[in-house]
This record gives sequence, structure tokens and C-alpha cells, in this order.
Amino acid sequence: MISILREWFSVNRPLVYFVYGQVFFILGLAIALQSRRYSRLNLARSLTWLAGFGFLHGLNEWGDLFIPIQTQTMSEPIIEMLHSFQHILLAASFACLFQFGIELLRPFPARWRWLRLLPAMSFLAWLLGPFWIGLAITSDVGAWHDWVNGLARYFLCIPGGWLSAFGLWRQVKIQIKPLGLPQIGRNLNVAAGALAAYGVLGGLLVPELPFFPANIINENTFTAFFVAPHPVFRSIAGLVLTVAMIRALEVFDVETDRMIRQMEESQVIAIEREHIARDLHDGALQQVYAAGLLAQSLGRQAKGPLREGLDRLLLTINQAIDQLRAFLPHLQPDPQSVELVSALTPIIEEARRTTPIETFWETPSLPLLLPEQISHLVAFTRETLSNAIRHAQTSHIEIRLACVNGHLRLTVRDFGSGFSSSADPGYGLRNMRDRARLLGAELGIDSTPGKGTLVTLDLPVEEHGESHPPVDRG
Repeated sequence: MISILREWFSVNRPLVYFVYGQVFFILGLAIALQSRRYSRLNLARSLTWLAGFGFLHGLNEWGDLFIPIQTQTMSEPIIEMLHSFQHILLAASFACLFQFGIELLRPFPARWRWLRLLPAMSFLAWLLGPFWIGLAITSDVGAWHDWVNGLARYFLCIPGGWLSAFGLWRQVKIQIKPLGLPQIGRNLNVAAGALAAYGVLGGLLVPELPFFPANIINENTFTAFFVAPHPVFRSIAGLVLTVAMIRALEVFDVETDRMIRQMEESQVIAIEREHIARDLHDGALQQVYAAGLLAQSLGRQAKGPLREGLDRLLLTINQAIDQLRAFLPHLQPDPQSVELVSALTPIIEEARRTTPIETFWETPSLPLLLPEQISHLVAFTRETLSNAIRHAQTSHIEIRLACVNGHLRLTVRDFGSGFSSSADPGYGLRNMRDRARLLGAELGIDSTPGKGTLVTLDLPVEEHGESHPPVDRG
């Protein structure tokens, strides 16, 4: 029976590689069609790399099917060039998987932002080292093929698969679970398991090489033990990953439905507020205003203590009128007309009563932001200033605002006591992280005991238009 299975897999080797490549190509296509740029989920901004992995890996595996066909019509140098290009596709696909895992772990502290470049640096190191220099010095091209394949799997596939698995699990815990979507969370956990399995099957199973563990755990020993060749098991892991991710991508539809529901609820609330405001204006406000006129008229005729009592009554009525008028929509400032610097100024001026604050608006103009974005930025700045004033014991604070290359960067630096990275985050830090997540921004907190704290919020912005140039109010 075992010999029959071995013979079947050997005869149908092209079919195995075709299915293998098709599974991953479909993974890339499905994710590319479902990606959502406007989503608030960090997963959405990372999926492009997983799609790239699927496309490139599928093309690489199809190379094992189509390159042998070309040997009948093409010269040996061209075939070798095709194999070399196939190696580049393999390493590039693993680099995309590696980058997907890194992106899922963002945002990083300021001192660790270089980690975003780690997949690209690893790919370039492989390209310049084993691939280019190895080809130049080798005398055995067949051995060179095995080396570049094995090293790409060890140094790109293994960390890429395992980091992606951990990143997906982390996204379920941080973003999916709070949304109350258990089924989507389970699908993403299954996808994480498939990625971890692929990290083993795709990374540890390499051509036989003269060093550990490749001399013990390799493609040949695996096939001898499990009968079925390694592409079959990699295809199964890829199929599980594809199905789980396609089912999990329903989270974007759920998110869209919730956004529409929130917009409808906001519209209903706005209409109700307008009705209440009209009733206040035409009913209660007019009656209170009439009572004020009557009190004013009586005050002119009264004398002595009665006059003083009527004056106090008139003052109370005027205060009630001001409070009622504050509920009227036409007296509320239009949030879309509020410029960010103008919105930040009141809380900065309030904080200046306690601590000296210098402001640096390092940009000639700022893009127009949505009211919701301004609200989150104002709340974020208030929380940051509050933390610095209450806990840092700082001599002064610096606030900088800049807009460079489509990114709005807000930094708040204090020169106080700082804190250790191992300290438990309090409510204030968690609130800041939540604000950054809702904005879709990258938050960096760099603090050293005794040297102060630097808080950086990096927000990608679209150029809807430009506001008035900010003025340094320092």
C-alpha cells in the first residue's frame, strides 16, 4: 500500500504542485479583493502583505510545474535563470509574510521602530549573501540551489510564519474580542494556527544540507516517514489558512454595518435634538424670557430689599436663559469649522496655569480633519498633559505639531521623572492607546527614569483640503 501511494505521488507530482500553487494564489486573490483601507482595524492595514505572500508563493510553486516543461525548448542557461528567479520569488514571498507579522505587532515604541525594516533587511541580506555571493563563488550550481532555498526558509519563512501567527492571535485579543465577534475570533485563531504550522512545514523542511537541523529534518526524511511529499502538507496548511481568512474577513462587513448603524443613530439623535431645541426655543425659552422681562419691569418699580431680590431673580433667570440657549444647535460651534490648533489652544492655556508649556507648530498649513479626529486628538492631548503634570514633576513641557509626507505628527515632551518600560500601564496610558487605535494612528512612548518622557502620535491624513496656517502660540 505504501509503495502504491509513493508511486501515485511520484506520477502525479505536477498535479500536487499545481494544487499547492493554486491554494496560495487564491489566498492572495481573496485577501486582495476583501482588503479595506478605511477600516479602523490594524489587521486591515496589514493584509496587503499577506496577499503579496499568497501571490508570490503561488507563482513560486507553479515554477516547479512549468519550468521542467521549458527544458525541452530552452537552453540550460535560460533554465538556470528561471530557477534563480524562482528562488527570488520564494524569498520575496517569505519576506512579505515576515512583514505581515511585523505590521500586526505595531505600533512599536520609538526605540523599536527599526523593526519594521527587519524583513526587508533580512531579504537583502539573503539576496546579497547566499544568492549573489554564493552564486559567484560556487562550483556546484545544484548545491547552490539547495543552499539558497534552505536559508530563505530558515531566516525568512520561520520567523515570518510564527510572527504572523502571534500577531493574529494578538489582534484577536486586542481588537476582535472587544467587538463581541467570537466566530470571527475563532476563525482568526484557526488562521494563526495554520500560519504557525506553515512556519514549521515551510521553514524547517528544507533540502538536505550538511548542517543541523537540515541534515536530520529535511524534505527527504519527512517524505520517507510520512509517505506523502511535503507539498501535500503545506497545501493543507495553506488551504486551512485560506478558508479561515476568507471567513474571518467578514469582520469588515460587520464593521461597515456598525458604522452605518452609528451614522443612522447619530442622524436620529441630531433630528431629536433639533426637535427638542425647537420646542425649547418656541416654548420654555420664550416663557422664561417673558418671566425675565416681567421681573425687569417689576424691578424698575420696586424699591429697597424688594428691588435687590428682584435683581437677583433677574440674574438667575438670565443664567437659566443662557443655559437653555446652549442646547440650541444654531448656537453650537460647527465642529467641521474647528481648526486643530484652535481646538488645542484652550486645554494648553488651562495647563499653562500649572506648568510652563512651549508650543511649536512646525508646519505652514494643516490638512482639514474630521470632527471625530479632532475630538480624539484633543482628548489625547488633554490626557498626555494631565499625565505629565500629575506624575512627571516636570519643569516645563514642549508640544510640537508637524505635517510631513501625508502624516500629522503630534509630540508632547516633558522633562520630569520618567518611568520604566516595565512599569504597569495605568488608565491614562491605556486611554491614550485606545485614542491612537481609534484614530488609526501610531503611538510611540519613549521614557527613561530621570530623563523625562516623549509621547509621539503619528496620524496618516488625506489631503481633503488645507486649513489656515497655524500660528505659534508659544
